[in-house]
Parts: sequence; structure tokens; C-alpha cells
Amino acid sequence: MAKSQSGPAAAGPLKFKRILVANRGEIALRVMRTCREMGIDTACVFSEGDRGAEYLKLASHPVCIGPPPPGESYLKGDRIIAAAEMVGADAIHPGYGFLAENAQFAEMCRDSNIEFIGPSAESIRLLGDKAAARKLAKKAKVPTVPGSDGVVEDDEAALKIAEKVGYPVMVKALAGGGGRGLRIVRSREELKHALATSRQEALTSFNDAGVYIEKFIENPRHVEVQLIADQKGHVVHLYERDCTVQRRYQKLIEETPSPGIDNRTREDMCKAAVRLAKAANYYNAATVEFVVDQKGKPYFIEVNTRIQVEHPVTEMVTGIDLIRCQIEVAMGEPLGFTQRDVKRNGASIECRINAEDPVHNFRPCPGKIEHLNVPGGMGVRFDSHVYAGYTISPRYDSMIGKLIVHRPTRDEAIAAMRRCLMELRIQPTKTTIPLFRRIMEDEVFISGKFGTNFVERIDLERLGN
Repeated sequence: MAKSQSGPAAAGPLKFKRILVANRGEIALRVMRTCREMGIDTACVFSEGDRGAEYLKLASHPVCIGPPPPGESYLKGDRIIAAAEMVGADAIHPGYGFLAENAQFAEMCRDSNIEFIGPSAESIRLLGDKAAARKLAKKAKVPTVPGSDGVVEDDEAALKIAEKVGYPVMVKALAGGGGRGLRIVRSREELKHALATSRQEALTSFNDAGVYIEKFIENPRHVEVQLIADQKGHVVHLYERDCTVQRRYQKLIEETPSPGIDNRTREDMCKAAVRLAKAANYYNAATVEFVVDQKGKPYFIEVNTRIQVEHPVTEMVTGIDLIRCQIEVAMGEPLGFTQRDVKRNGASIECRINAEDPVHNFRPCPGKIEHLNVPGGMGVRFDSHVYAGYTISPRYDSMIGKLIVHRPTRDEAIAAMRRCLMELRIQPTKTTIPLFRRIMEDEVFISGKFGTNFVERIDLERLGN
């Protein structure tokens, strides 16, 4: 395994004495735990909706920044900066979501002499612009999905591009993600309507109506490469994660190694991801995402310029604390390991435990958790901020936590996940646990031969509780 730098930084005293965490829930807790192990004091912002949450007790300086709606609290960059200045924070860790990929917020931090624990604003802008990222990927000889070179300005141009690459195509929002502003189009007749609805949804969701067109890869695998890079030009990949099990472009299960690609494809993808990061002068953590078609050919789709929800599976198999790496890179430290040092040990699987009812179209199920039983044992991790008595708010993401297992082989990891899912009880809340129990018994999942439409073939009405 690579050295994860679990001791004091070799270059001397830590630069950061206090970090403000600009997020909530499990990722805020995750960041504060690593900070504490590094001897760094923490502050943490919270909204009135999160007042009294247990995870805030780990922060020496919890700071209220507004009412429960995210737009009036967690998305208010000026309030977060003011909170950091008030508590004397050296740096801000944005976690994932909210302002994590907001270039303007990264600039606000650094203009206020507060370090943003993430990439430069320039990199966020470059790679967050899907058209610019695609252009850079082509220049770096990273395979890309056939499609438009940039924003499609008018319907006639869109029709010509779609005819050239061949139907089906995807109309995709230039900004944002999560399936918003995305439409699959299977004929010329559908395209104009899809363009109009995608533009309107993109404008509403991201304040940017720009869309572009890509060839739609039918039922692919979704595979991403984890990168970490320092400010001295060293970029290292930590291998890939498979995120193919998803619903409406929302990931449900992540694992590593990917069961659906061969070693040659894996090596090519990882090297391509490193080339792209170097071409963007990138530093800190990033994930380069690919789809892999049914012939095994990968295509670049986008870059996430932040830590990912699913980062624990990479940590489990490499022994590298990615949050610690992020902080050390932000302090100007070189990576404590080279590519040759990174070794992958065994297999890891993560299930996202959401307060949703799969039987009823994944309906959100906010409310009070009255009973919580968390599984344990060797190689088991449950990243969560909830507890018995915690009330799940309808205002925030429905994820309760992440159940992660690590074993020498994939088959053993699946067996361990089955056992853990039987032990994990979150009552009376409806959750995605029954769905994952069903998946862990599914012959297609066990075989590893599935694509992104896998969940669609499961009879959700027969899941029960």
C-alpha cells in the first residue's frame, strides 16, 4: 500500500491551525475526523435546520449561517467567508455538493486570504465547462464521445450534428449534472422538443441555458478514475471505481475494482485521466468519468473537481486518506507517494443508504429515526451522521449514510455486504436497504456483466421492507 502520511507533515509544523468545514452531515463529519487526527482545529457552519446535530459537537466552533433552505445558508458564500473570518480559519473545506465546484467561491476564499481546499478557480472553470473540458480532453488524446464541439446555438445545427453522429443522441446541459437538463433523443422528430426542454431545465437549475449533443452510448458501464495531484505538478491515479448501478443518473452502488473492464482498458483509462489533469494544470482531488461501451471502449464524459461521495471505496483498497491528501496539497505539501507506491488491495463495495422508498418510485421519506443498528466487523465502515432520535429533513439530500465493505475478493465483498445489510436497521424510516439486499442476491450483479439500465430490470414492487 502507498504511504498515507498518517503522521505529522514532514515539512514541519502544519500550516493550517483551523479549518472551516462549509458543508453538513456525513461529509462534514468525515472532514472533521481527519482534521482532528492531523491536529487541526475545526469550525463548521450549520443552518437552523441542523442546529443541535451531533456531528457539530466535533467542531470547536460551530457557526450558524442562516435558515434551513440551502439557498439561504449553505449556498451563501459571503456568509461562509464571514464565518471563516470570525473564527480565524486558515482554510475552508467545501466537501461535495453546495459550493464545492463553484469557481467564484474559490476566488472569494483566496481573495480573503483563506485557502480553498480544492483546485484553482481556473481549473474549476475550465473542467466545469463541459465543452471546454471535452476540447482539452481531445488535445490530451483522451477518447471522447462523438458529438458537438461546444454549445449548440440553434436547432438546425443540432439536427446536422445528430445526423452525423447517428441516433440515439443525448442533449446535455453545459453546466451542472445529476441528470438535470439531459434528454435522450431517438429520432429527428424528438430533437427540437428535447432541445427546448433541456435548455429550459438547464436555465432553471444552473442559470445557464447552454446545451450540447453527444452520441448516446446504449447501456454502458460508468467508470471513473480517482486522481490526486499536488501543486508541484505530480499527478497520481488511485485506480478506478465502477458506478454503473444507478437510477436516473444518480449513483446507488460503487465498487472497485470495476468488474466489467479488463486490465488493458483500466490502464488506458487511468493514464488518460492523468494526462487530462496535467493538461489542465490541476491540483487537489478530482475524478475523471468515463462511459465504457458494450465492446469495452471507454469514452470521457466529464471531470468532478472535488471529493466524491464514493471516495471511501478507494480509501479502503489503497489505504490512502483522500481528505488528508486534500488538506496536505492545499498546504503546499508534495504528495507523500508516487504512482509506483500505489497498490490496490482487495475489493470494496459501497451502498448509498437513502431515506427513500424504492417501491414507490424512490419517494423521499423524511422523519425521525427511532431505532438504528449499525453493522460492524472486519473491513466494515458506515459513514453517517445520523443516530437514534435524529430527524431526517426534507430540505436536504436524502442520503442517510454510506455502507462500505472491504474484502480480498469481490465475491467475499458481496457476501460481507449481504450480511451487513441484514444487520443494518434504520426504523421506522423507509430506505433503499431492501433494494440493496435484492441486488446483492442478483445473478447478473454477481456476474459483473451489467450496464446502467440494470436497476430498471428489478421488480421494485416485490422488494417488501
